Amino acid sequence: MKSRTLLFATSILGLAAPLMAAEAGHGAATTPVEHVNLFQFVAAILVFGIAFFVLSVTAWPKISKGLSERENKIRNEIEAAEKARKSADQALKDYEKSLAEARAEAQAMIDQTKAEQVRVVAEQRVKAEAEIAEMRASALTSIDAAKRAAVSDLYAEAAAIATSAASKILQREVNEADQRRIVEESIAEFTRDYARS
Repeated sequence: MKSRTLLFATSILGLAAPLMAAEAGHGAATTPVEHVNLFQFVAAILVFGIAFFVLSVTAWPKISKGLSERENKIRNEIEAAEKARKSADQALKDYEKSLAEARAEAQAMIDQTKAEQVRVVAEQRVKAEAEIAEMRASALTSIDAAKRAAVSDLYAEAAAIATSAASKILQREVNEADQRRIVEESIAEFTRDYARS
């Protein structure tokens, strides 16, 4: 209502100003009141008042309502934009947090995989070393058994040759028991020599 009153007063001054300017142009000897047509002035004020009243009843409420709706719409859009910005900021923070967690989880998985690889390699190494030691022990045992068998065969052959030679020298037959005793004594002597070495 204050804006309407202010608008009305401004308009009256606006209408009166040209009349005063016209009077000022006729000379300084005449007073402004003498040449001002009072009827025209009152008619102009009445026309303005009627126009102001009609506009204030018909146009101003619609204009005011439109401006108010526009102001509310702009305010709502600003609030919606602010909410969207806050939501986007929160979504960005959540995304960055999820990304950091995913990176940490991936790094943990990589570390776990590396540790598992180190453990598996260590287990394989220990297993391989145990297999090599077992193979070496088995090979040594086989070699030792083969050596004993070869020596035993060698002594048996040597005993047979020695028995044959001895029987020729002694001109008598060495029986099987004598031959076995000679072989056993030879093997025992070899075993003692072999154990010392």
